Amino acid sequence: MKASAAILAGGKNSRMGTNKAFLEVQSCRIIDHALHELRRVSEDILIITNNPAEYSHLNVRLAQDIYPGRGPLSGIHSALVNAKNHTLLVVACDMPFIEAELARYLINAARDYDVVIPVVEGYFEPLFAVYTKACLPPIEWCFRKEKLRVIDFFSALKVKYVNEDEISRVADVERVFYNVNTPKELAAAKKLMHND
Repeated sequence: MKASAAILAGGKNSRMGTNKAFLEVQSCRIIDHALHELRRVSEDILIITNNPAEYSHLNVRLAQDIYPGRGPLSGIHSALVNAKNHTLLVVACDMPFIEAELARYLINAARDYDVVIPVVEGYFEPLFAVYTKACLPPIEWCFRKEKLRVIDFFSALKVKYVNEDEISRVADVERVFYNVNTPKELAAAKKLMHND
């Protein structure tokens, strides 16, 4: 199934003190690894960033938040508006272990759903998930009501929740959703990689 893919790179990086997307974990920058994996599942890739100059060298389509300052929800919204396909995979720019196999699995699961979201240990993983353009009106309603959690619009749509058993068939649950927010988490990610 055809899908677009977007990397959300709109965070302030305040806890890390530097742009997390350009940190090295797997002998390459996190953003380069993400692009490599996403190119295996999509021909339409974009980066959502409010600092486009930082990413212009990557030769990838860039878009900015249409409603800035509203967290990841505004990034998902902009990605959906700018995606060439109805279905969109979203990943965060600070996840060093994303895998094409899981991306493909989530995209294929979206055939009959508006949202496909992994659930790990009872927590949603909205920044490695699939959304369709059907999400746009409910997200815009959330903006008007100042409801800014990603899950706030789910009740208006058909959502597939993907559990750990399903995920573990195609990816390492411990690693694939790992994200790097602090220097300590970066060190742990490097250690996790060398434990292979």
